[in-house]
Amino acid sequence: MTQILRFSNKITCKKLSSIEILQKNILPMSTGIYLAHLNPVTNAHVEIIRDLLKEKDQIVIMPVRFLKQDQEINSKSFPFTYDVRKKMLESIFGDDITISSNYTFFAPFKKYFPPLIAPKSWELRKQILNGIDDDYYTYTGDKAEGIMLKLYRLKPKVGTRKEVSATSVKNDMYDAVTSKKSEWEKNVPKQVADIIKENWSEVEKFASSDDKTMRIAGMKFPTEGYNSK
Repeated sequence: MTQILRFSNKITCKKLSSIEILQKNILPMSTGIYLAHLNPVTNAHVEIIRDLLKEKDQIVIMPVRFLKQDQEINSKSFPFTYDVRKKMLESIFGDDITISSNYTFFAPFKKYFPPLIAPKSWELRKQILNGIDDDYYTYTGDKAEGIMLKLYRLKPKVGTRKEVSATSVKNDMYDAVTSKKSEWEKNVPKQVADIIKENWSEVEKFASSDDKTMRIAGMKFPTEGYNSK
């Protein structure tokens, strides 16, 4: 009888394993979506993404882009292009994450306002969720942004805002251009610091320029392309 029970248990274990394998291959993966500027990628961003990787099967990172006539608009607030930011993320996470360009605003940006009323804003929601299964949530560390994501039914999860922001890192980089004491490198991963140095001409270009952005509904937009295509 003992041998029969052992044999039965083995069969049960094999059946469970088969079911688990079947579920893994057939059931859609759960997805965490991180919508962010990531300009540049900081230690705080890395900490957030690593935490997300512990919770979901798939993490999709969407660095925001602003396009005017198919050209990305960069400024003092957004010095690094999408491709450079993608390279930063890949240098740390490799294939562990998916990087998507779905979070893109197309000029004229005023067409996305007012939020919830403008059809273009709902087109952005559809664009963000393109290729994403139903089992997902979006992540933000900003409470106001969390409310907006909830209104758009994007299933937000609001985390705790980290102490080090990309804005403070950018300001430290700009200080370094003007020979002021700066410790920007300690707030970004080494791989990212190396990529920033490779693109230091962009930092120099924007260091002494005006910040040509405007804040609307809690989010910064480039002034260029806001009213015109």
